[in-house]
Amino acid sequence: MEFKHKSVLLQETIDNLNIRPDGIYVDGTLGGGGHSYEIASRLSSKGRLIGIDQDEAAIAAAGERLKPFADRVTIVRNNYCNMDMVLKDLGIERVDGILLDLGVSSYQLDTAERGFTYKTDAPLDMRMDRRQQMTAKDILNEYNEMELYRIIRDYGEDKFAKNIAKHIVQARQKAPIETTGQLIEVIKAAIPKKVRATGGHPAKKTFQAIRIELNHELDVLKNNLEDMIDLLNDEGRIAIITFHSLEDRIVKNIFRTSERPCICPPEFPVCVCGRVSKGKVITRKPIVPGKEELEENSRSKSAKLRVFERRITEG
Repeated sequence: MEFKHKSVLLQETIDNLNIRPDGIYVDGTLGGGGHSYEIASRLSSKGRLIGIDQDEAAIAAAGERLKPFADRVTIVRNNYCNMDMVLKDLGIERVDGILLDLGVSSYQLDTAERGFTYKTDAPLDMRMDRRQQMTAKDILNEYNEMELYRIIRDYGEDKFAKNIAKHIVQARQKAPIETTGQLIEVIKAAIPKKVRATGGHPAKKTFQAIRIELNHELDVLKNNLEDMIDLLNDEGRIAIITFHSLEDRIVKNIFRTSERPCICPPEFPVCVCGRVSKGKVITRKPIVPGKEELEENSRSKSAKLRVFERRITEG
């Protein structure tokens, strides 16, 4: 299947990266290379783009798409949590811009065998990196009821999390849950009929929760975002596109803390904690898709773009 993915908030992201023709940029979630193509096309022969992705299909597709810029593009199969190491291996200390597009690609959603979608029956996989051993099937059949409840509640924000976890455990006692279709039927049985009739797809939140848990999506973001800000040159920018409130909250809070890190009590006349600002938040409110983009790409509706600019103070 051809790797198809329409880049969300494309122009807004490129504009906010303030691309310098001879700068060094990192696309930490390369995907099909849509954003990277636009970045690379704005670079001179002295500029450089590093594309990172853990999905082998994305690496192959982006490699093809970015062939015209082979002289300035380096593609690495890895997770963006290892960005520091990837750059060190390439002899790069600091960069002028970083992009993360945290959405699941259309290719991943539309390729049934990847197990990301609740729209077709397929094996329960959901791995972003298929070199990983654990799959969604392992979580559903091996986690205890409390663990399942926790991830569906915290990562899916589903008010029926407790009942869904209970039904999963009951169902797997009869036979292992191995396909997306089986899981959907279990979830449907756990949610009242009235709610199923009025809300969105009953399995959406649970699928999101399982995917986040399996791929450690929130931990990777939370544990590495500050370090990525530190990789930026003075006036370099990091742009992050999120697709649900959990991710957006992490980005918003870390950007805010990076701008105003002081932890002194408000009654202190001067700062004594010694924490120094790393820069400034460019987007006080997130940038969201316009009417035209929403009409062209319905998957963009929950996208939010936030941008932070590094400021390095001497001394």
